[in-house]
Amino acid sequence: MEVELIPGLPKDIAMECLIRFPHNTHHVARRVSKRWRNLIDGGDLHRLRKQSGESSRVACMVQALTTEAWGGVRKSQTAYGVSVFDPVSNDWELLDPIPGRPNGLPLFCQLAGTEGKLVVLGGWDPVSWEPVRDVWVYDFKRKSWRRCADMPSVRSFFAVGVMNDVLFVAGGHDMSKNALKTACVYDVGRDVWLEAPEMGEERDECEGVVIGSEFWVVGGYNTDAQGRFCGSADVLDLGSGKWRTVEGAWFKGRSARGCVGVGKGGGLVSWADVDPSVRIGTCAVGVGDRTILSGCARPGAASGLFLVDAKGEMEAVDVPVEFSGFVQSGCSVEL
Repeated sequence: MEVELIPGLPKDIAMECLIRFPHNTHHVARRVSKRWRNLIDGGDLHRLRKQSGESSRVACMVQALTTEAWGGVRKSQTAYGVSVFDPVSNDWELLDPIPGRPNGLPLFCQLAGTEGKLVVLGGWDPVSWEPVRDVWVYDFKRKSWRRCADMPSVRSFFAVGVMNDVLFVAGGHDMSKNALKTACVYDVGRDVWLEAPEMGEERDECEGVVIGSEFWVVGGYNTDAQGRFCGSADVLDLGSGKWRTVEGAWFKGRSARGCVGVGKGGGLVSWADVDPSVRIGTCAVGVGDRTILSGCARPGAASGLFLVDAKGEMEAVDVPVEFSGFVQSGCSVEL
């Protein structure tokens, strides 16, 4: 005899109740029973939440930790952690540190969000400043980190994009500061890395974005250019697995890092141009039909955080002091 999901309620009514549980209670709900745990861990509950419109996106940001975030202890050097902002509830959360990294996240690591999970890739060891190949996945259902298969090779300042449960990585530079045109693919569910075809050009300090069924690697520069940003993009068709180069896709001479957006016509736009208050150190994270923007008006000024709606209207977010640090990069995760 099948055990009822919720005693006394038909299965369909019980499921209607479960899909309305706030996502930040799932780590507790999965302990109620084996059936609840299987629904949550297996992804059935998440799928039903999406179908019914109950799922939502949160912004995950690599953020400089303030003294308040460290519990009042002042650190001698800037350390970074992952802060999570829910624009629906206006709740903030600082994720637990990655195991074995008491000095914070690897510097310049990249984030990517899949369904219910956050992936942290690469970066530099905050003590030695040596690049790392580490990959860590944070499971919001379990509220825990898991060490996964290392990146196939060392690369820094690379582009990353995600579609479904698959990550696409391209460009950046190697240990000798040589710009790369190599690419690879990471299957999060299988914890497996695969090689991908090379781009047409080397691209260091590039930015990645998925548009429809294409992975765009925007801007960057080759080994000989060193800081002279190009205006082109390499585009991977995820169906055919072939790259093409699009000239004039970006603003020549300007970095695309953190500020690439997609306009209504499908072309690339710069979030750094939306408002003078976010033109420096811009970081944009899309959360459904809204975008969270961070940045400042001039070098050395305090960063602000803003929400931009579908009409382009921008409003400041009231940020607790412990989450007021500089945002280095970010992504969204659907929960």
